[in-house]
Amino acid sequence: MTKQIAIIGGGPAGLMAAEVLSAAGHAVAVYEAMPTFGRKFLLAGKSGLNITHSEDFSKFTERFGSASARLRPALGVFTPDDVQAWAAGLGTETFVGTSGRVFPTVMKASPLLRAWLRRLEAQGVKLKARHRWVGFAENGYRFETPEGPITVQPDAALLALGGGSWPRLGSDAAWVPWLRDKGIVIADLRPANCGFDVAWSEAFRERFAGEPLKSVSTTSDAGTFQGEFVVSKHGIEGSLVYAHSAALRDRLFSQGQAALAVDLAPGRTLERLSRDLARQDAKASFSNRLRKGAALEGVKTALLRELVPDANRMSPKELARLIKSLQVPVLRPRPIAEAISSAGGIAWSNLDENYMLKPLPGLFAAGEMLDWEAPTGGYLLTACLATGRSAARGVEAWLGSQ
Repeated sequence: MTKQIAIIGGGPAGLMAAEVLSAAGHAVAVYEAMPTFGRKFLLAGKSGLNITHSEDFSKFTERFGSASARLRPALGVFTPDDVQAWAAGLGTETFVGTSGRVFPTVMKASPLLRAWLRRLEAQGVKLKARHRWVGFAENGYRFETPEGPITVQPDAALLALGGGSWPRLGSDAAWVPWLRDKGIVIADLRPANCGFDVAWSEAFRERFAGEPLKSVSTTSDAGTFQGEFVVSKHGIEGSLVYAHSAALRDRLFSQGQAALAVDLAPGRTLERLSRDLARQDAKASFSNRLRKGAALEGVKTALLRELVPDANRMSPKELARLIKSLQVPVLRPRPIAEAISSAGGIAWSNLDENYMLKPLPGLFAAGEMLDWEAPTGGYLLTACLATGRSAARGVEAWLGSQ
């Protein structure tokens, strides 16, 4: 029997749920507050969409922190290979980059999204843009629309409203108080995959904001990673910083202070660096000694001077240790509105195995609303798609049991 299903939120998780439920023959409507669907998905694709990641699946499923075990069943049903096959079915071929990330060959999100929306409409999905959910009504859900307020009373509903990052694209977390009023436990939303504030001097900020530190390695509780990051006017940002963001954020929260350890010369051992620095003329300028003995110049030399002003008085061995582990103290994460994604959300204890909210039978949730986080590189999108798919199966199972 055909059931009426409301999906609230038109990002990847909501659209995937709509695809599954409409294919099963249900009458599905997707309500999206913004004028168009998948806006965050489109913006993420402007610099080359990471659709998923090609690493070993067992390692892939461990990238979601404390939620890894809870997400594993959903990821097992819609694996990274399945994501690539799904994209190919929509006419988007993919390739694996040197980092292991999987990209569309066209390096854009828009063709994939257009084909996806066409498929949904062909399956009878009603795509309702500019329909903003504004809370619960008796036995239903209230929306503000261009034609005025409406109340929808579906047989089941699924929330896929995103977290709290990039609110200008729709993920404004307005849903948090409404669900808390219904007894849903929600972990506070926090920035993830974000930059950090650093107390730069005005001179350093003016001279080096926007400069990349290339060919460095960085270490925190998250591990050691190699690549590059950028000095910003506020502090540090970039993919190499994002890899450490959860660890730095959590250490700031638990201990009140945190630092990112930067190896400015990862290609040289500590012993070699000590020898090379010791060979330099003690009468030469500090900049020349760093350039000739450690191949450091420009922003790397400036960063060392900025953080350790008396570094020029150090012995070669002490200086080598500093270069191999320069501590960059971070003050706080950048605001969640600037973050690529967010941590926190609906506690897993509030969800049954089918992604239904236990205190609210018939209401399901998926995507970044849930309490999980992941690094960039295709993990975020894959988990959104996978949870949207699993939540849709949960809707089917619940409707069948009624």
